[in-house]
Amino acid sequence: MFQFEWLWVLAFLPLPILVRLFVSPAHSQEAALRVPFVNEFEGIKSHGLGFETQRLNLWLISLAWILFVCAAARPQWLGDALELPVSGRDLLLAVDLSGSMETEDFFLENQSVNRLVATKAVAGEFIDRRVGDRLGLILFGRNAYLQAPLTFDRETVKTLLYESVIGLAGKETAIGDAIGLAVKRLRSSHDASKISGETLGQQNLNDKVLILLTDGANTAGEVEPVKAAELAATVGLKIYTVGIGADEMIQPSFFGGRRVNPSLDLDETTLQTIAQQTGGRYFRARDTTELAQIYDALDKLEPIIQETQSFRPTTALFHWPLGLALSLATLVVLRRWQ
Repeated sequence: MFQFEWLWVLAFLPLPILVRLFVSPAHSQEAALRVPFVNEFEGIKSHGLGFETQRLNLWLISLAWILFVCAAARPQWLGDALELPVSGRDLLLAVDLSGSMETEDFFLENQSVNRLVATKAVAGEFIDRRVGDRLGLILFGRNAYLQAPLTFDRETVKTLLYESVIGLAGKETAIGDAIGLAVKRLRSSHDASKISGETLGQQNLNDKVLILLTDGANTAGEVEPVKAAELAATVGLKIYTVGIGADEMIQPSFFGGRRVNPSLDLDETTLQTIAQQTGGRYFRARDTTELAQIYDALDKLEPIIQETQSFRPTTALFHWPLGLALSLATLVVLRRWQ
């Protein structure tokens, strides 16, 4: 679409006509020169501009003025509107890959699956719904790793989650290190946004959320989970903790099946403390249905910002009329010198 950015400048187009109509020409008070031998000039050919030449110059000057005014009005071409993703928040997923996640106490489509497979299925759908948020992925076991930095590319985050395997980060569980890594990454991204003057979404650190999923207790790492939660609380990071694992399952034995509690190692007290200190909530997922309900609840607790922003790519066109106007003005000057 074509438009003038400063449309009001076009009001100056009739200015030369108004000056010609309302401004009187200057008159000399001196007597005119009388030439008594006028007849002697009749045979001399006039070297002044002819009527046709003057009229052509007038048209050229008028056209140059119109082009100058049009250039001053900033003509531009607007491209098709492009929508920009508006980030409601920065959201990190921290997923436990310790050895206990191999426990097959979940069912997916009537088939027994381990805890990590169930987590991937439910968390993948959650990621698909987070349109507009920047998502990141932390995988932790004995160590914590940033598998996917904060990004709007939800497909990449989901792919990296699906490709994760148990034991990739070690067989133990470092909950405190995972929280510490999340605080470090989210705070550094916030500081970088301030330095660069980023205003997209008008983010602040309170828009940053960590969803931590584990099935055990902290058995490794350099940072205690509660201390890490205190640090998260001081910078405004909200943490939702999810304890995963069934309360009982049938375990085959020499004397037949026996009922066991596969979640004996789950430290619910610590997970509850982490959530309370940071303003989040603790959830318990005993099966796939409860796990899906938890992610639905997280959608409601941290709703997606529905506001959208869009922009039109703009191409400035003022140089075209300006160049033509200068060319016409130059042509008129050259014609007068001939």
